[in-house]
Formats: sequence, C-alpha cells, structure tokens
Amino acid sequence: MAQDSPISSTKPAQFTTIYDDDTTKRNFDPIRIRTSDRLLHDPLAQELLNITSENSSPETEALSEGKTSYTNYVAEKVRKHVAESASKDANAQHELLSQILHIGFAALFCFLQSNVTGPPLEFNSAVVVFGETVAGDKGTLNTVRRKMLRDLSIDGEAVYPLTPNIELFCVAKAILVESGVFVADNSPLVARTGRMRVNFLHQKMLSEVSGTLQKAIYDDLDVISATVLGENSDSIGKMKAAFLLERAAVHTHHGLDAKARSDLDRAASASGFEYALTGKLGKRTKFQDRDITQLVVLAVSSEMESMSEATEAKSEPETSGPKALDLNDDTLLETIAFAKEGAQPEKPTTVQDESSLPPALVAIDPSNQPKLNPLDSAILLAIASAITNNSPEHGLTREETLPYATRVIESGSNNWQIYTQALLVRSRCEAFKARTVERGVLQMQALVDQVIADTATSNTAMVTTDTVSNKQQEQPTTFLPRPEESESAPAEERLEYLWTLHFKTRWNLEAELAQKWVSLGGLRTALDIYERLEMWAEVALCYAATEREEKAKAIVRRQLYEPTNPGTIHDDNERYEGSELPELPADAPRLFCILGDIDSEPAMYERAWEVSGQRYARAQRSLARLYLKAQPPDYEKAEEAYKKSLRINLLNHGAWFALGCVQLNRQKWHEAVEAFTRTVQLEQDDAEAWSNLAAALLHVSPGNNKPSAKEQKDTEVVEGEKAEEETDPYKHTRDALTALHHAARLKQTDHRIWDNIVTVAASLPPLLIPYKDIVFALRKVIELRSPKRGEKAIDLTVLDMLVEHLINDYKYDDLLITVDGTNQKILRTGTVAGQIITLIDDVVVPLITRSAPLWLLVAKVELWRQRPSKAFAAHEKAWRATISSCTQGAFQMGDEKKWIQIVKATERLVRDGYAKIGGMTKEREDGAIPEGEGEEELVAKDWRFKSRSAVRGILGKGKDWEGTEGWTQLKELLSEVDG
Repeated sequence: MAQDSPISSTKPAQFTTIYDDDTTKRNFDPIRIRTSDRLLHDPLAQELLNITSENSSPETEALSEGKTSYTNYVAEKVRKHVAESASKDANAQHELLSQILHIGFAALFCFLQSNVTGPPLEFNSAVVVFGETVAGDKGTLNTVRRKMLRDLSIDGEAVYPLTPNIELFCVAKAILVESGVFVADNSPLVARTGRMRVNFLHQKMLSEVSGTLQKAIYDDLDVISATVLGENSDSIGKMKAAFLLERAAVHTHHGLDAKARSDLDRAASASGFEYALTGKLGKRTKFQDRDITQLVVLAVSSEMESMSEATEAKSEPETSGPKALDLNDDTLLETIAFAKEGAQPEKPTTVQDESSLPPALVAIDPSNQPKLNPLDSAILLAIASAITNNSPEHGLTREETLPYATRVIESGSNNWQIYTQALLVRSRCEAFKARTVERGVLQMQALVDQVIADTATSNTAMVTTDTVSNKQQEQPTTFLPRPEESESAPAEERLEYLWTLHFKTRWNLEAELAQKWVSLGGLRTALDIYERLEMWAEVALCYAATEREEKAKAIVRRQLYEPTNPGTIHDDNERYEGSELPELPADAPRLFCILGDIDSEPAMYERAWEVSGQRYARAQRSLARLYLKAQPPDYEKAEEAYKKSLRINLLNHGAWFALGCVQLNRQKWHEAVEAFTRTVQLEQDDAEAWSNLAAALLHVSPGNNKPSAKEQKDTEVVEGEKAEEETDPYKHTRDALTALHHAARLKQTDHRIWDNIVTVAASLPPLLIPYKDIVFALRKVIELRSPKRGEKAIDLTVLDMLVEHLINDYKYDDLLITVDGTNQKILRTGTVAGQIITLIDDVVVPLITRSAPLWLLVAKVELWRQRPSKAFAAHEKAWRATISSCTQGAFQMGDEKKWIQIVKATERLVRDGYAKIGGMTKEREDGAIPEGEGEEELVAKDWRFKSRSAVRGILGKGKDWEGTEGWTQLKELLSEVDG
C-alpha cells in the first residue's frame, strides 16, 4: 500500500504536502503516524484545542460546566481560522488547511492506538487536548467528557460510556467532519476519506447501526469510489484493492454480505491475488489410518508481490506478533498432515474441484505455502468475516471460514495487526467445537489481554460514571501471563492496514469474549467482565437469558430510576421503583427497551422513543413486533410503528421486510410492492423478499391495478405508471414472474417458489406464456416434492396444458435431426417442445403408479410421436390404474361413483385405445413407422379379443350393478365389439 511521507511537527511547511500532490494519485490511506503526539503539541493544535484562557469567558465556563459542546467549540475555531486565512494568498491557506487536516488525522490515529491496536500512548491526552487547567481538575474533566459522550449519541444510540481518551475522537470528529472545511471540490481525496473513516468509527462505537451515519458513510464512499475506481482513475492495483477492502469492511458491518463479497472478488483481481477453497487429502486426527479430503485454502500473491516480499524477508527480521496458542489435544493434530503428491481421493468432495484450479495454485504444497503480502492476507480474513456475518451459527459456515484464517496463520504474516486478526477469526470458529473450544476461548482471552495491556495508558484518567468518577486507570491485570516484548509492534505497523480489517474496539472485543463465556456456561466470568466494563444492559440480558428476570429488571431500573427507599444504604435487593433520575444515562433508550422486552410493556418502548427525541428506531421496531404478537394482531398500529422507525433509518433491511409483510396482511398491495422493492434494493439475496414482492405484484395485476384513495395518497402513483399499466395490463404479472425467478435463484430448494413460478407463468394469456419457464419450474417442483409425494407432485393441469401446446403447435418430425453419417434421428432437446418431451420421458413416466390421467397424457403424446404401440400400452396402464383404485369401492362397498369411473375407463380403453390404435401399423424398435407392405405389423391384431375380454371381465365382476345405466353402456359396448 502506497503511503504518504511521515509527518513531522518541526517545520509547518511539511504540512503542505497533501495539497501540493495530485489528489487522484494519492493513496486514500493518508499517513503513517510516527510523530502524532508532536503534531498535537504543535502551537496551532494547542490554539485550536485548548479550553483554557487567561481570562475566563462565558464560552469556556459553559464548556467547563458541560453546557456546550466541545466538538462544536473546536469546529467553530477551525472555521474561524480558515475564514481569516481567506484574505491571504492561496498557498498560505493551503498550508493552514494541511496543518489542520494533519492534526485531525493525528487525533484519529491516536484514538485508534489507545482503543484498538496499542501500544499505549506516551502522553496524557487530556493535558494535550484540554490544557493543564481542565486536565488537572478531575471534576471539570469528567464533566467535559460526559458531555462529549452525550453529544456523540445519534439516533438514540449511545457510545460506550467508559471510552478512554474520548477527547481525541471528538477532536477528529470536529476537524474532519463537523467543521465542514474539507468538503469543497478542491479538497484532497484524503480529506473526504478521513471524514468517512471518522463516521464509520463512530458507527462502530454505537450499540446498533445508525441510519443517519450509514447514509453519510455511503455518500462519501460513492464519491471516493468514483475517484479511485472510475474510468479516468490512475490508481494502481494496490490502491484499488485497499479501497475495495475498506469498502467491503463497511458493507460487512452493515450486514450487506453480497456487496462485501463482490468487492472482495474485485480486490483480489486488482491485487493479482489467486486463491481457492478446495480439498486435499490428509489426516486431521492422530488415529486416522487413511487420508480423507480436508478443506484447505490455497493462495498465492502476484508474482511481483511475492518477489518483493521475499526480498524484504531476507533483509528484515521476522515480524513480531501475538503468540498463537497450541491445541494440545489428545486426538486432533496441531495442523492437518497432508498426503504426499500422487495420492488419489476416494470421492471428489472438494469445494472447488482440483481440475478447475488456476495454474498458479496447482503446484502449491498445502503444508508449505508461500507467505502472502499483507493486503492479500487481509482479503482472506475479510472473506472469513463476510461468511461468518452471513450465518455465524451454521456449522458448515464455520468449516468454510476456518481455512481462510489458518492460511494466514500458518504461513505467517508481515503485519502484526493482520496476524492478530487471523488469530481472532480462528478463535471464533474453534470456540464452537468440543475438541478446539479450550484453545478457541483461551486464544481470544490472550488477544483480549494483549489489547487491554497495549491500549492502557497509565497516566490517563478513564471516563467513568458517578460511582467511580475519581478512579484512576490502573495497570491492567490479565487472565493469562502478560505478553512478551517480542509479541509487540510499533504503532505505525499496527495502524497501516487497520481500515482493511473488520476490527473491533477494546471494549467490544471484551464483550465478545464475555459472550463466548456465556455460550460455554461461564456466566459468572461473563458477568465479571460486563460489570467491570459497566455494560449494564449486557449484564441485564445475561440474567434475563438465565430466567432471572427480576434481577435483570432491577439492574436496568437502577440506571433509570430513584431507589424505592432513598434513605437506605445500597442493597442488592433494592427495587428502584421511585421517579426517574433527573439526568438519565446516554443509553437510556436502549435500557427502556430492555425493560419493555422483559415485561412486554408498550409504555417502555414509547418512553424510549420520547427520551431519544423520537430518534431511536429500535423502540418503534420493538413496539411493532409487540403489536403483531397481540391476539388478534394490530396490523394498523404495527404498520405505523414500522414507518416511524424507517423515517429514522431508511436503510434498515429488516424493517422494510416486516413493513411489507404487514401491508400484505392489510391488502395494501401498492405499498407492499414499494416496501419489498426497498428490501431487495438493500439486500438482493433475500429470497423471501423477492417472493413476497411477487405476491404483492400479482394483486395489482389486471382487475386489481387501482389503489384505494388512501394508498394512492400515500404512494403518490404517477400518471405515467397508470398509462403504462393500461397499455400493458400484464406488466405486473411479468414483473412478479421476474421477482420469482430471483427468489428461485437464491433459494433453489424451496418447491413453493418454483410452484409459484408455474402458477404465475400459466396465468398469462396463451400468446404470452413462457413455456420454457414453466417446463423448467415444473421439473424442479417434481424433483423436490417427488421423494415424499411421488406422482402427486406432478401438477396434472399444467402438464395437460403443456401437452396441448406440444401437440397443437409442433410437428414431431420437425423436432428430429439426423446424426451425421448415419440414418439415425434424435430429438432436439434445446427447444421448448424437446424439453416437454424430455420432461415426460425422464421425469413423469418413471413416477406414475396409480394415476390414470397421467397415463392418458402419455398415450396422447406417444400417439403424436407416431409410436402407437407405446400409446396402446399407456391406455392399458391407465385402465388398470382406474380398476385398481376403484375395485374395492365399486364391487365391495357399492360406491356408484367408483362404478361409473370403471365404466368410463373401460369405454375409453376400447374406443380410444383398442379400436383406434390396435389396427395401426406398429413402429420399429427405433421408433420409426415401417415403409412397404411387407414390413407392416399391427400394434394388436387381437384388439377385438382384448376388447371383449375387458368388457366381459367388468360385467362379470359388476353383476350387482345389473340394470343400471353403466351396465347398459357396457352391454352396448360389447355388442359394438362383437359387431
């Protein structure tokens, strides 16, 4: 990854490099921070950031008392400095802007260093940012920091209340985002990248996704994408790969898995990186006596990168990294023992067949693969994160994820942070297996200990709640022995590729570890972690998950309400039923929602909505779900609640889907179409949404294409759309069919979707029916349902329609082609008619057991194909099927309906089968009709005898029906045969 030159604060002129260079050629990853602490000590930084002044002003007093926003204070000072520089020449203004931009990045990376990567900061951030006066007064310092934390709440979502060095993030936010001085067209790309990164980091610091931040992030990403990836971009492949990786990380965080995987594929292509998840023979346990196929990721960086890495490896010492713990299991091997070259697998159980591997991967030894460059390692880890994000609890997903992390770990990595991330990904996978769970959890614990130790700053006070407001941050204790010096790395190495990774802050990583302990039954250990972190919502959820709901409620209410007996000493059994606290915590909306979840109390969700200033979308979503659980469900209130939540967060996929389902129940078809359209726009791989979109579209098809007055007002149907519907009345039906095809592509094993395709396609007028779609979908329905339902899986009505289309619109001879060099003719299977015939021959006929109508359809097709003997046999099978199914009812139970069925089946056999086909010329074995009198052979010379035998047999069994209309019909039929 190309990097800018290191920053030095000794000469201000060095700040101007960002504006002097061509911004389209600069890597969007702006700077290697090596002297960031000196940047924040720069006179300009001190002038912009410090609150202290010789003569106290109302503004500084308001800041010290927590009445005004520090972020706005710094942003206003930045705007003022830039405005004053406007009177100077352009170079001076550019120099000032570069200085300010560098200060913002310095604050951002120092915050990351102290909360994500380490090592510990070498300065007191409070002193550097606020000045000695504020930093020396613990009460004022805590007041200012609490105000900062509250100001960072957005859409009702709060940041972690004990975030260390929060002032550094606020400085970055003020300069790169709030000041607005870097949004001009001539601003460098790195400035917009910085704004996007600050907003994305802010998003990561919240408990849930904020729609406001998500929109801001993606707006900036669109602009950056056009510059870095556009047609006129001269960005090198490495730059493009790094940006695509970063954008994929954003997609993964927001749950957009399909977009993330697309960007990762493009990143690999831009980097020249080749990899494949495949299978190789090997042993995984110590007691295996034969090799079986094992999942493995084969990967190799581009040739140029590999040579560069090899050269660097000779000249530089091995990169340090966290210690990878040994498995130490009595059964599993530490690593897979792959078989020697030449061994053959028993079955081809590979994910990607070895024959399809790229040439660069074929000769790789899976147990000794070459080292990857850092970006390519990040691609593998990003793929693992995207897979896990899609289905984290699915066993197969973990099996697919683990090889990606193993590939990075076993071959080593040149970057400390990437190697750390690989260990973290592996520990997440191994924590679910009995044989590997111990190492998985201990490895995560070791990584957490490393992060805690590396991000702890001994001389920096941590923001705390009132209960611990004066507590200094102590040297952290670790569960495992403290990391060695060899397991550390400088800040610039840790930060270099950070944005390409799916990283977590220290407190989120600890919370993930606590969740792992919960899943293993280590509730006490998890509670210790949550309580130390003062994550009271998670503490309450832990108790609620173990059916200790009263304890959970007490913990939450303690954060929101006064104690029932204010004068008593703190008691664990205190109820906290008093009035609300005068100053609620920043995460009060979430806490109120947790109370609502426990008690199913709508008033708590309403209160959460009010406390957040009607910005906490989760409260309305929870309220909507509560309305839907009521008996009967209140769809009207649920719809309104979902709409309120979407006004706050328009990019919430789940809310749009739920709203569409509610509108389907309310028969508001046009609004449901809009909701599911938004759903599939946000997540194109949602098969259920595509299917529901089709269902909504079908209800606005001919006869239902006029919305109600309310729907028309809400959806604002334009006149152009109305005119289009009148011109093409089947537009919605075809759109529904397209939506169903999308759903079927995504969920190919759901027979209901394929059945809907058949139904919708068959509902179109004859000239518009897509017969090819019907044939394919009907085949899929039969294949999926026949194992349980047999011949009942065949839709007789649709098959009959296909047969009529085949017989009426095609001639069999036109579908045959002659094999080159022979007289043999074969069927053209690529046509619709050929597909119908293949469907009947290969799928329908093998399934028929007792269905007479199916045999009659087969007979009709065989007669059209000029194969009378097969048609004759099909008629006989249809008659036998009817006799078999109706004998007991007609002859033993006296069921007249069954008797009539037998009579009609016998008449059909004699007239349409024996009499019509028996005297025809029999086809040859190859299916052709013989030419010439000498070669003729009748299908059934004894068709009259067969007819008499069939009728007399039925008359003999049905003597109890003598004198009925059916008996008379059979007697007349017998006379016809005899005559």
